[in-house]
Amino acid sequence: MQRGVAEAIGAFALVFIGAGSIAVVDGGLVGVALAHGLVIAVMVSAVGHISGGHFNPAVTLGFLVTKRIAPSLAGVYWAAQMLGGLLGAILLTLLLPDELTDPVVLGTPALGLGVGAGAGVVIEAILTFLLVWVIFATAADPRGTFTAIAGLAIGLTITLDILMGGPLTGAAMNPARAFGPQLVAGEWGDFWVWYLGPLVGGAAAALAYEALYLRPARPEPVGTPGSGVDEPRPGDAASR
Repeated sequence: MQRGVAEAIGAFALVFIGAGSIAVVDGGLVGVALAHGLVIAVMVSAVGHISGGHFNPAVTLGFLVTKRIAPSLAGVYWAAQMLGGLLGAILLTLLLPDELTDPVVLGTPALGLGVGAGAGVVIEAILTFLLVWVIFATAADPRGTFTAIAGLAIGLTITLDILMGGPLTGAAMNPARAFGPQLVAGEWGDFWVWYLGPLVGGAAAALAYEALYLRPARPEPVGTPGSGVDEPRPGDAASR
């Protein structure tokens, strides 16, 4: 229950601040990127010790496929994240004037001019891959040098991703970030881009980092110099 509430609040904050910034910030892309990155940095730092600070179904999927979270708990996280994102979008549409929310469709992610759905999926997958890679390197890997300040690295990654991908796909990197505004605004054009791309990218990053850096190293074969055992050749006596 406590973990689910933490995940819901984190996803709520992301949509309320992130999507809200698209409607109200005059700083353009930089302002929107900083709003998304800072809110995640703060929320991960605030409740990361409670739930891990996923706030993103793609991140939770990464932890699930690497067996770092139980399936039942992952289901709770997914439900909480989507609900939190939906509540954030509902409050935005209730509190902000239509003159601010209508031109940006409540901050719903959209494909940029000339960007097709296929390209959008790949872009979202790459951006989410980078995000989940950083999450595993800083928060899941006990050797990570930035474990204590993982929220900062994660938030900066989101900021960088939006600076590049924002004009192309909206750089949602998060189905919960897309779902709330899509449902409330009724905007479902190419909606699957912001689900398939992040889920594939997040799972790929988690599996890659797990395989490369987190699986226990296999013991060296007996007889190699690193093993400390000098395996005798046929006819020779074993070294002591």
